[in-house]
Amino acid sequence: MRHSTPLPFDVNDKPVIWTVSVSRLSDLFRDITLEYDNLATIEPINLGFEEAAKHIRERLATERCDAIISAGSNAAYLKGRLSVPVVIAKFSGFDVMQALARARRVSDSIGIITYQERLAELAEFSTTFGFDVAQRTYVTEEDARAQVNDLKAAGIKAIVGAGRITDLAEEAGLTGVFVYSAASIRHAFDDALEMARLTQLESNRNRARSAVVTDTLRARHGINDLRGDSAAMETVRQSVVLYAKSPATVLIQGETGCGKELVAQAMHREAPRTLGQNRPFVAVNCGAIAESLLESELFGHEEGAFTGARRGGHAGLFEAANRGTLFLDEIGEMPLTLQTRLLRVLEEREVVRVGGTRPIPVNVRIISATHCDLEQRVREGRFRADLFYRLAVLRLTLPPLRARPEDVMSLAEWSLKNALASLGARPHPNLHAEMTACAPLLQRYDWPGNVRELRNLTERLALFLAAEPLQALTPSFIFSVAPELAVRHATTQSLPAAMSADSVTAVLARFGGRRDAAAEYLGISRTTLWRKLKAEGGA
Repeated sequence: MRHSTPLPFDVNDKPVIWTVSVSRLSDLFRDITLEYDNLATIEPINLGFEEAAKHIRERLATERCDAIISAGSNAAYLKGRLSVPVVIAKFSGFDVMQALARARRVSDSIGIITYQERLAELAEFSTTFGFDVAQRTYVTEEDARAQVNDLKAAGIKAIVGAGRITDLAEEAGLTGVFVYSAASIRHAFDDALEMARLTQLESNRNRARSAVVTDTLRARHGINDLRGDSAAMETVRQSVVLYAKSPATVLIQGETGCGKELVAQAMHREAPRTLGQNRPFVAVNCGAIAESLLESELFGHEEGAFTGARRGGHAGLFEAANRGTLFLDEIGEMPLTLQTRLLRVLEEREVVRVGGTRPIPVNVRIISATHCDLEQRVREGRFRADLFYRLAVLRLTLPPLRARPEDVMSLAEWSLKNALASLGARPHPNLHAEMTACAPLLQRYDWPGNVRELRNLTERLALFLAAEPLQALTPSFIFSVAPELAVRHATTQSLPAAMSADSVTAVLARFGGRRDAAAEYLGISRTTLWRKLKAEGGA
């Protein structure tokens, strides 16, 4: 019967289960997988023993797996060598009875070979049904082959066992009778789903960690997600493609909400295969996690390194991102003590886990991002100059949304359509015309939160439009949903189309003569600020 018990998983976060087998059990796994495909993401791995263990360990460095299903000696081998839970599929007494009954149709000379332990109830079964069953056990494949040959020499014609046993029996010219039933494999799948549920609960207890570290290890956005027809965005896209060809570090600067991580993901995906296109993309927010935890997350820790350290130790994000990209968001917030360790990793290309002494080689491309002026922080002694120049071999500054007003409407319409689709609602046929009528309202707003703020607004509008399908998208309606649009940001007030030198001087005085702060406030470069001051004669 198909598993029908609802499980506490988000539909977009189904558990990931891998089945491992090199025998005819693979066919049964495949058949049962079809019944569970709506409950879990299930993938077969047709390998065995050390080959399977090595393959899985390599993939676990960059991929998620909640549970593994295997059977017999293969499962026993994997269970002691993998960090992910291994569910061992076991046959039932009823499976054995059915298999013996099928074997009896072939011959009265029947043998059964099991892994490690004999079936104690088999003697009673043989007495009850009046026929003898030769029973053997094995540990290694060599043992299994020897037992099959011994039974053949003893006149046995049919052998009951797991997939590898039946394969060996048929190789020896005997009849192999597969012992597992679909019901037993379903039971293993149910156990794996329950194991994944427990893993999910444990993961929720570590929510603080998962909030700052990406859980996918994949770059989900590409160059086509950098939307906008302005010349400024075309320059950004060209820079992304160009920088992607180089393994050098990249520093992305831009205001909050400009899409710095999206640019980093696009750069990763545009990279040639040798630079990490199909390799892991790992992101961490250096400003959203405590210093002690950040050190462990970045560099990993050995068992017993500190109170609460994970049993068996823990690989850090540098190791997880090996041969790929590590994105360090808000790099300006990294504590000075960790800046020193980061610089050493960049120079030596190896990490030493917290509490450890063994250097671990890593080959990682670093892309960092910041909304602050790192050069100013260097002057203030809050950021290491040598680390700054090591991180900023290539630099890319993202334009704020107010600097490309021609992109506002296309971004708003695209975001609104996506927000409506996520709610299962269709856009109004006249949406484009209605958006055009609202253009003056949206374009004169300063968007201090940039594209992120615009996306949040469209999600809010979509919620109201989905609830009231007949509602037209008018300026007054937008005002009622987003009254903040009635207040223009100070930057816009200070930055009309033709900015006067007096306004620049006033802003500079307000910031005590700090040109970097004045330029950031005005939304212009320091070079532009300098030119305007020079034109006034106050440079």
